[in-house]
Amino acid sequence: MEQPNGLILEMQNGNERAFSKIYALYSEAIFGIINSIVLDESVAEEILQDVFVKVWNKSNSYDIKKGRFFTWLLNIARNAAIDSTRSKASKASKKNLSASNFVNILFDNDNLNQKTNAIGIKNFVNKLKPACIKIIDLLYFKGFTQTEASKSLKIPLGTLKTRNRNCIKDLRTIVLG
Repeated sequence: MEQPNGLILEMQNGNERAFSKIYALYSEAIFGIINSIVLDESVAEEILQDVFVKVWNKSNSYDIKKGRFFTWLLNIARNAAIDSTRSKASKASKKNLSASNFVNILFDNDNLNQKTNAIGIKNFVNKLKPACIKIIDLLYFKGFTQTEASKSLKIPLGTLKTRNRNCIKDLRTIVLG
């Protein structure tokens, strides 16, 4: 997807139409990412709205020269989704989940799902080495912390951090061609 720099600049100048177009471009992919972390569509919809309110209110904190807009937006969404899963209310609601729920999470939840793939992320990630796919899936699509991912993959935290940095570098090379 081409970076919509013109729309971003217009949004930063308070243009609501530009903001609506940005929402239309990114909301489906961002919803898919949020939902893959919180695993609840109604919660994901709430978080999505909060994310775009934050994008509107904080749009001037984004600098086109410092990075891609989607990466900035993804970080806001990912952090909001992770914060939601760590909240007391979220933890309390998950205490009484049945075992069948976990079976569905393990076998039916493709975290690189169609909504995430709306902008082609899945195609780029799938071009990486299998180890990178696992790391990116855990950290960016399932919302694991680096410590949780290192335990899940049974590798030292420092090794995970290095591999993650290298995987993101490889992904950047693939995306930017």
